[in-house]
Formats: sequence, structure tokens, C-alpha cells
Amino acid sequence: MSPVRLEAITWERLTEALADRLAELKTADGSPWPRIAFDGAPAGRPGELARRVADALRVRGRSALVVGTEDFLRPASLRLEYGREDVEAYYSGWFDTGALWREVFGPLDPGGTGRVLPDLWDPVADRATRSPYVELPPGGILLAHGPLLLGHWFPFDLTVQVRLSQGALRRRTEPDAQWTLPAFERYEAEIDPGAVADVVVRADDPRHPAWSG
Repeated sequence: MSPVRLEAITWERLTEALADRLAELKTADGSPWPRIAFDGAPAGRPGELARRVADALRVRGRSALVVGTEDFLRPASLRLEYGREDVEAYYSGWFDTGALWREVFGPLDPGGTGRVLPDLWDPVADRATRSPYVELPPGGILLAHGPLLLGHWFPFDLTVQVRLSQGALRRRTEPDAQWTLPAFERYEAEIDPGAVADVVVRADDPRHPAWSG
């Protein structure tokens, strides 16, 4: 496969371009709620881009809901069952994908209620957040962000992958999270997110992104 050609862009122009694209996006299954992935390691800060795009969509008159997978972690008793630095657990067991299906994606299926739970678990207090449900009106857009998002068959209508080179990922990952790096190597090998994503954003230099859209 030939490498993806990337074009230099500013975060502001990237945000506007993505918002323009999403404002016109039609869903693949007829759902009235487009569902967008902002996939990437925490060091790439995909949530920041998701929030920027959500703000730009609201300026365009479109409702947008940002949901982070870090707010859908499993309880510590399950997440850390095999230790605090178990790579296999991080890769396949930290995030409550069942709850994401039930509380986020299910309600946005065709014929769904649009009633979404924006977060589930507070990892600091290690208890449920008890946040109220949010009604996403028809035409509202879900912007889900987090690591390892593209391997769970979530029904995304468009996927954005915020990529870092291996060197940049090592440099920008916090010291206490370096143990997670093998999980992202496995993700590259098994899922190849840069190849399957609809939009690729290279963020090795956080001041100067590049993209292919």
C-alpha cells in the first residue's frame, strides 16, 4: 500500500474543514445522528480536536455531543485485576465497550431514542458518575474520542485518526504511561488505523499538523 500523502494545515483550518464535512454528512444506515470517531493515543490529544470541531459545528447550527472513552472505563477491580501495567488488559479490557454500545451507540441507531449517557465512570473516585442523560436531537452529531477506537465495530459514519510516529508517541507519552506503548504497537499491527481511517491527521509536532482528507 502506498503511503498516505499529507498536506500541512493549521488546527484552525483543519477544524473548519472537518466541521464543514460533518455538517453535510449522511449516515450509512439511515440514522438521524451521524457518529464520528476521533481515534488516537492520549499523547495525540484527539479529544481536543473533537471539542474544537464540536464548537465549530454548533456555530453552524448543528448540535454536537463529545464523548470520551476515558469516561467509560471499567471499575478498577476489573481494569487492574492483573496489575496496574498489564498491556493486554489495557488493550482489551480497560474500556467498557459494552456500556458504550448500550448507552451511546444503541440510542443513536435508526429508530433509537437519541438519549445518550455522556459519561459513566469516574476513575479517580472509582465510582459511577451518575450524570444525567443527554437528548441529542435528530441531526445532532456524536463525536467520540479515545484510544484504540477502531477495533470494536462501532457504527461510525466517519473516522478521524490522530497519528503520531513511534518516536513522537514515545516522547509525548507521560512517563507513568510508557507501559501502554506496546498496546499501540499491537493496534498498528492488528487494525492498521492509519489505513482504515477516513481522515488521517499527523500531529508529531503539535504546532504544525498535517492531514489527508
